[in-house]
Amino acid sequence: MTKLIETLSVSLFSEILALEQLLRSRISKGLPKGMELSHFSVLNHLAHVGGERTPAQLAKTFNLTRGAMTNTLNKLEWAGYVHIRPDWDDARRKQVVISPAGRAARDHAFAQIAPILTAATGVSGEENIKSILPILRELRLSMSSDS
Repeated sequence: MTKLIETLSVSLFSEILALEQLLRSRISKGLPKGMELSHFSVLNHLAHVGGERTPAQLAKTFNLTRGAMTNTLNKLEWAGYVHIRPDWDDARRKQVVISPAGRAARDHAFAQIAPILTAATGVSGEENIKSILPILRELRLSMSSDS
């Protein structure tokens, strides 16, 4: 690896990490009272996949332990945002799906944070955002295939 690519790599990931911290902070402040970023992330994912997922699948998606995902899912179930049922084919597993209340909560939360996201990305312009998305997606996929 050349010295230039090392320097560029460190700079790139330093910027990504700093951006991630700032986004987490701003998004967390914009979420409805009582909703955590982890809750929104799971609800958003379930809303997009449109079907059931096991807690293990969700833990893998979010790169979390099963225990951490179970904790988040328990809070979401308590709030009425997800339905958790036994897997009819394998009693050891459970299936999770977003509830109508969860979809409404996700939509409300998204409405609250959309202006924050739009303001953050609007500075760069549409073309820059379109050009960097494939690069970030490629980085994410290469990092996730390494784990």
